Amino acid sequence: MKMTSLSARIAALMIVAIVTVAGLATLAASRALVPPPPQATIEPIARQIQILARLAETDPAALRRAGGRLQAAPAAGVPDPHSTRFLNRALEKTGPHREVQVSHGSDLPAKTASVRLAGGSWLVSGIPDMSPPESGWQIFAIWIAVILGGSAVVALYAAQRLVRPLRLLETAAGRIGADATLSPVPETGPAEVRATARALNRLSERLSAAMESRMRLVAAAGHDLRTPMTRMRLRAEFIEDDAERAKWLADLEELDLIADSAIRLVREEVSRDGTEPLRLDRLLAEMAAELAELGHPVQLGTTVPATVTAGPLALKRALRNLVLNAATHGGGAEVALACADGHAVVTIRDAGPGLPPDMLGRVFEPFFRVDPARRKTLPGAGLGLAIAREILERFGGTIEIANLEPRGLCQTVTLRTDPAQR
Repeated sequence: MKMTSLSARIAALMIVAIVTVAGLATLAASRALVPPPPQATIEPIARQIQILARLAETDPAALRRAGGRLQAAPAAGVPDPHSTRFLNRALEKTGPHREVQVSHGSDLPAKTASVRLAGGSWLVSGIPDMSPPESGWQIFAIWIAVILGGSAVVALYAAQRLVRPLRLLETAAGRIGADATLSPVPETGPAEVRATARALNRLSERLSAAMESRMRLVAAAGHDLRTPMTRMRLRAEFIEDDAERAKWLADLEELDLIADSAIRLVREEVSRDGTEPLRLDRLLAEMAAELAELGHPVQLGTTVPATVTAGPLALKRALRNLVLNAATHGGGAEVALACADGHAVVTIRDAGPGLPPDMLGRVFEPFFRVDPARRKTLPGAGLGLAIAREILERFGGTIEIANLEPRGLCQTVTLRTDPAQR
């Protein structure tokens, strides 16, 4: 999960907030529960030891009855110089100077103070251990790790819940079909998610209605134009001037071609033809041979076996439009086929003048022409590329157009290959 995503930023913010609050709470608790300094606790212990030492020197039997211990040598164990110095200073402040030794070890229940008495014996007495536990840093590390882990889990869960409506939008956008409509989104979950899904479904309904209205309008206009154009063609036949009659008939032929192309574009947008596995290399070879026989300058370059899933007639129509565009406007077309990363890549190159860079993104617009004057000299209604892209996108393909150096144009078609071929 990248830090640029909204969920990652929310999670990071929540982790920092939780860790900061937990750290401040831990600091406050540690300051409130910190033990008193040794100077504040060692002097009362030293006074008790002075009392026990005087009792041991005056009445040893009473000391033993009270639970005290007298030994001929100091208590065994590991000497603790630090505690010994503290206790020695405290004994000097609370009574006569006495030799003392503090030790600790596995054989001793706690820290033990051994005080030398006047007769040479040693008074042995336990003293409280005020030092922090040896595993204090390990406990602290575990405590911090638990805080970090817990805060990360909570933050990630909360972030996922917060951005769920946005993920719903992303998923819905990814499910836009070739007809630019959205699939219905389930209206379930929290109120915000339901509201988002409801809005998306309403948007989908409006898009569908707008697409249907546009297609009905174009189809109706195309059909309705046929009748007046037929009457005009009949009237044009009675024009006595041959040159004028030829101009009228050429213009009417172009209008008829535009109407027919518009109807075909609408049909492609609403078409739901079945798909099947196709050998794309064979389709290209067959199409190139047909166009060459019709006199078009089309040459088949290097091809490799490739199987794609598409509608046979529709895909052939799309590729034929692209090759004819290159052969007509580029002085000839060279078609090649390669495979890369589970995709079949068809390249159609020509040696024409290419396109101005600022118009490369507009070539797929319906009725687009680089030079309106070419309408009189070159055939076509300016819908071939639009129809080709509509067909290719319906089958999950893409098309890109780029200029070649020093001249020429390259049309690149990419289609997913059949999974059995990968």
